[in-house]
Amino acid sequence: MIDQIFVTVKHWLVGLAPAPCQPILSALIEVAAIIGVFAALFAITTVLERKGLGRIQNRYGPNRVGPYGILQPLADAFKALTKEDLVPRGADRVVHFLAPLVLVTPVFLALAVVPVGRNMVAMDIDAGVLFFFAVGAATELSVFMAGWSSRNKYSLLGAMRALAQMISYEVPLILSAVTVIMIAGSLSTVKIVEAQAGYVGVLPSWFVLTPWGLAGFVLFMIAATAESNRSPFDLPEGESEIIAGYYIEYSGFKFALFFLGEYVGMFAVSGLAITLFLGGWHAPFPFLTWVPSYIWFFGKLLVLIATFIWVRGTQPRLRIDQLMNFAWKFMLPMALANLLAAGLWWFLEPGFSRWVICSVLVLGPYILLGRGLFQRQHLGKRIYRYAE
Repeated sequence: MIDQIFVTVKHWLVGLAPAPCQPILSALIEVAAIIGVFAALFAITTVLERKGLGRIQNRYGPNRVGPYGILQPLADAFKALTKEDLVPRGADRVVHFLAPLVLVTPVFLALAVVPVGRNMVAMDIDAGVLFFFAVGAATELSVFMAGWSSRNKYSLLGAMRALAQMISYEVPLILSAVTVIMIAGSLSTVKIVEAQAGYVGVLPSWFVLTPWGLAGFVLFMIAATAESNRSPFDLPEGESEIIAGYYIEYSGFKFALFFLGEYVGMFAVSGLAITLFLGGWHAPFPFLTWVPSYIWFFGKLLVLIATFIWVRGTQPRLRIDQLMNFAWKFMLPMALANLLAAGLWWFLEPGFSRWVICSVLVLGPYILLGRGLFQRQHLGKRIYRYAE
């Protein structure tokens, strides 16, 4: 069966080894698969992003290396490997060296609990979601290590801004995930995907197709964008203010590791969003279940990546006060209101009244908080003037 071909190959390879070595070989195969697949996806995404941004900005994008510029990632990798590694004279060399490694390692570990297909998860543990957020918190440590060890005021300022942003948006990120945990009754990513199996007519039983699920998904993706330092929340790397943020003193392969860590972190949090809200590897319609499960997972992942690219190319960067106000005065209250809506959804009898009550609990705070957030800014009407 095509759907289980990779699982079958893995079991065949593990079966060739002696029995005492089989658990170690199984783990090595899973680690190699995660690193290989998502590192290749990182290379593909860089080309797609630069091509997409070029299209949005009415330019070509990469078009020199290989046909239509598709070999640009190889040129970038070669440049990163051969570029001189410069370390400031006053830097803490040990911490400066460890910071990019501390960033990359946790994001790959987080991918271990994300099911990318039927029976295709490296670690099927009962506390999978908890493990994901626990190892993901180490990225904040790496940001501080990079900013502090560089002995550069711009690096330290960028690290402090990044930490403030990441901590602020991690709260609504986790709260929006808690709604799914409440309904599914489990912290296991595999069981959460199983809870979204089945169809109601031709529509899937995904959590995103409920009032609390839709609100939770939007909150989760906005917080994930901020956690990934993606535009319009890329203040830690604000070139016009602090040059390049916390990794200004990094060059060569160390800088490439930071770049890799940010993109793989975006893949990981997008994969968790697919697992929590978009049915994981399940097909969107019952007549498409013949398509291999991993195709559906990576198809959904590519759609979310395209959304990240589209937002980056169309939305301006926020100010730091706007970013923090949005986190604490809108995102956090909305996440708490969504928790209440999810709780009522669980206890109310299925029917039209449940949809109405939960929708009101989501839309009411959204309208009130949105008006309160914008009324305090005293925004005037935008006026366009053209040269005659």
